[in-house]
Amino acid sequence: MYEAGWSKRGITVRTQGHAMMGYGMWHNRAWGQATALYARALYLRDGGGRGLVFVLLDLGYITHAMRSGVVARLTQVMGEAFEEQALVLTCTHTHSGPGGCSHDAMYNVVTPGFVPEHVEAIVSAIVDAVTAAWQSAAPTELMLARGGFDEPVPVAWNRSLAAYNRNPDVTPRTEHETHLALDREMQVLAFRRDGKVQALLSLFGVHATCIGNTNTRYSGDNKGHAALAAEAQLAANGASEPVALFAQATAGDVSPHYQGPGDIARRARLSGEAEHAYAERNGRYQSTQALEMLAAGNGQPVEGGIDAVLTYLDFTVQQADPRFAQGRDDAFTSDPCHGVAFFTGTRVDGPGMPQPLGAVAKKVARWVKRNRLGHPAGQSAEDRAYYQRLYAAQGPKDILLEAGRKQVLGQPIARLMVPSFADPLVAEMKRQAQKGAMNFSAMVPTVLPLQIVRLGPLALVCCPGEFTTMAGRRVVQAVQEALHPAGVEQVLICTYCNDYMGYVTTNEEYQEQAYEGGHTIFGQWTGAAFQTAFAALARQLARPAGQRRHDRATRPQPAPAAELALRTNLPVPVRRPGRTPA
Repeated sequence: MYEAGWSKRGITVRTQGHAMMGYGMWHNRAWGQATALYARALYLRDGGGRGLVFVLLDLGYITHAMRSGVVARLTQVMGEAFEEQALVLTCTHTHSGPGGCSHDAMYNVVTPGFVPEHVEAIVSAIVDAVTAAWQSAAPTELMLARGGFDEPVPVAWNRSLAAYNRNPDVTPRTEHETHLALDREMQVLAFRRDGKVQALLSLFGVHATCIGNTNTRYSGDNKGHAALAAEAQLAANGASEPVALFAQATAGDVSPHYQGPGDIARRARLSGEAEHAYAERNGRYQSTQALEMLAAGNGQPVEGGIDAVLTYLDFTVQQADPRFAQGRDDAFTSDPCHGVAFFTGTRVDGPGMPQPLGAVAKKVARWVKRNRLGHPAGQSAEDRAYYQRLYAAQGPKDILLEAGRKQVLGQPIARLMVPSFADPLVAEMKRQAQKGAMNFSAMVPTVLPLQIVRLGPLALVCCPGEFTTMAGRRVVQAVQEALHPAGVEQVLICTYCNDYMGYVTTNEEYQEQAYEGGHTIFGQWTGAAFQTAFAALARQLARPAGQRRHDRATRPQPAPAAELALRTNLPVPVRRPGRTPA
């Protein structure tokens, strides 16, 4: 039997007009609070004294700034009871949570800039929740239940059906079957004490985007509502201070909004308070599913030792194993690039750049590509080799932003010819570049954390960023193959873990260049590279601890302090008079 504890603490962030993290829209700013935001923590210790910390945040992303701060403080608080490789930080991916939490430049542009106050509030809430969970650990039984949503339950739909149907390992679906083009199974790990479920961890992938980009209040969205509803029911059942974590599995291509004939008109009928009510309803579908699965009593006991491995890899230079890359031995990743499809957004959940402007951007991107690969006069041998490798990796993507070299459509950001008045985001990005705030700073994370934790016969793959249904399924299969000989019977996946860099699609999905492919920044072999890396890490986990040889030293380089200072605590736009909170 394990010893376990659980707790939650509020994330107290002042609403001062900073943009929320998720939609990347200049007007999507926080001026109020619809629901409380929480850090929910689980602590688990096996009979040999090995511990595991799992934390779920009502946020849009995890950043290295958060994780490094938490690691430093928990090392002080918990001493030898804390192991960095056994700390999982993940989030619900609500698009209505605070932004400005990264030391990297790009995802902070809309905020605008880095907001230390936000990171401090988040780190403090995490440390307080974990400390309370650790100090309250007591004998607890663990049970794992698995069950699928019935087909009529309107909880999730695939929003990139054409990309999904490109995969040879799926059953093709029609536009009337988008609710089936995803993994409808939920897994629930239940913590039982005194004959009652006291805490639970649910894994089910669906975007926390019930609330749209006109919202002006912080909210936990559907996952936050699911947790509150489950906690209320557990308390009514006699649990003392219950904690329910509704984490993400493969949510990359999964929407909480209907996708199919008439979807845009249907989405347009939801606005203001109706969006918040919709989020609560979607959350109740998830909480009801979890609680009914546990009430059915069909769970399996989870017993055995705790183990974990963690490594950081530079994803700009990865080579995929040919067995995951259609037999190719030239499947490489590259410097990060964002496609036009990323900037045009998703049709229903979050439209972005207008389509006519996107069409123009594609033409310019293709002209830039042809020119560079045509070896123009004056191009150095180094540049020639760089662009050949870049475009081979990025494949059919129409590259708008080169985050590695900090260029937009072939122009340095600071000298971008798009006028500042055309878009406030363009204006802010140019302003930061022109003042020297981005010269040597990373735009997005490129050195990424990969983690696998084990509870006896159960393994959990912890992935950074957003994995589509099939990209995640292939990673699980690769890890299962590597760990099965070591006695692992079930492999689960949790995404949005430990850092955030964007999306991961399969190679087939990437060719469609829908939104998810446009935001798969390391190119068309990114999914295969993750399969390769996680399979290698799983093989290390299968070895005795003293024989493991994975990289434990590499970490992301810190942002240049002087440049980070130039991007810190920037003024927010003045609130428009008479704006009604949504």
